[in-house]
Amino acid sequence: MRNTTNLFNLRVVIFTWFIAVPALLSAQNEPSKYIGPGSCASTSCHGSVRPIAGSRILQNEYSTWIIQDKHSRAYQALTGDIGERMARILKLGTKAEEASKCLACHALNPPPEQRGRAFEISEGVSCENCHGPASGWLGPHTTRTWTHEKSVALGMHDTRNVIHRTEKCLECHLGTKNKFVDHQMIAAGHPDLYFELDSFSAVMPRHWKSPRESEPGKPAEDAAWVGMREWSAGQAMQLRAAMERLTWRAKNERFDKKDVWPEYSELSCFACHHALGPAKDSWRQEHGYLGRQPGDPAWNSSRYAVFRLLAKQIDSANAQELDRQLGTVSNEMSKLNPDRNAVASAASAAAPLAQRIAERLATMQYDQAIVLRILQRIPDDAENIALSDERAAEQAVMAVDSLYIAYSKDAKPANAREVRAAINALFQQLENPSAYNADQFASALRRIRTLLQ
Repeated sequence: MRNTTNLFNLRVVIFTWFIAVPALLSAQNEPSKYIGPGSCASTSCHGSVRPIAGSRILQNEYSTWIIQDKHSRAYQALTGDIGERMARILKLGTKAEEASKCLACHALNPPPEQRGRAFEISEGVSCENCHGPASGWLGPHTTRTWTHEKSVALGMHDTRNVIHRTEKCLECHLGTKNKFVDHQMIAAGHPDLYFELDSFSAVMPRHWKSPRESEPGKPAEDAAWVGMREWSAGQAMQLRAAMERLTWRAKNERFDKKDVWPEYSELSCFACHHALGPAKDSWRQEHGYLGRQPGDPAWNSSRYAVFRLLAKQIDSANAQELDRQLGTVSNEMSKLNPDRNAVASAASAAAPLAQRIAERLATMQYDQAIVLRILQRIPDDAENIALSDERAAEQAVMAVDSLYIAYSKDAKPANAREVRAAINALFQQLENPSAYNADQFASALRRIRTLLQ
């Protein structure tokens, strides 16, 4: 009878020498190339219709993406009536599905020299958008002795690292110099950009094991606090990316050198775009315009309004300096003609502070006490958050939702149903931005605090 174990090991050795080794050698001389999502679709790889028992990975990642994930339909968003109208309004001179400005985020669209084979751009935002060009690591990464670090060395993006994963998401969900959404695009019909890693990952939905199984020699991921880590580190990275974006906009460093100033998409949309009614019924006029002249649009502080509460609890020294720099950003950006140099200086100083806090949040140990403390701080600051604008309120609700899910897994509070109903009611207040009322939202958010006693 054959020794099947030895036969398998021999095949692995042969595969490694004839596939993996040449790939390693060629990768040193050639840039990694994109080869399309079809290379991941085999049922023995990532195309199974259901998770495979006993496997370290689910093996149905491709199936989850193509059936449930909106990223797989990102290209189709360009081909409908809205996409056509936006292309016409923006005078793109071509259809939206043919414009590089749109394809940058709505599809896998590398330059011709980085395409390893023909693939369908209509497949939308696919595997390699997030995981990197696969030509260098596709074959080798299936071998039993292959490590994740080797794949990263050959061009795979390290999405297991929560900081790197957030950076990758924010390339489109916030923007870079080469792919972005500005006020002109929003006016043409593109949605405003907002993001929260844990909530967005849950809705995507996740196509990876959570918590991730441990690898040999590495600690296992703590199941209870995955969401807390994604929320907290994701918030810090979102702020860092926002400060970097504000810096290059203030310095007019966009690739096409067409930045206007101030770029209105950096401001609070709802400071100008909101339902109008009798002045006596306006909660905005009732509260006044703290820190700015009436009529001056406010800076969009949503990426900081909630995160600052966490930063002060976790890293008071960096949080204090961050608060100072963000105060300058807010004061300048809430003027009709903000000083470019002052904004760029403060924003560029704030970015590395947010990075330091992110690195701490990504590796620190979480527990019920920390999560409960942050959960309580958010409704304690209900009025400031509510008055910031709808986007800040949105961040607060997503935060409370993520944190309460993490907290209640172990705590199992007796009034969990009541708290869940109160959180759902907050989401409902944000369904129609035109109907948003800061006083009502603050009152409902404070009710969460009483339920968390």
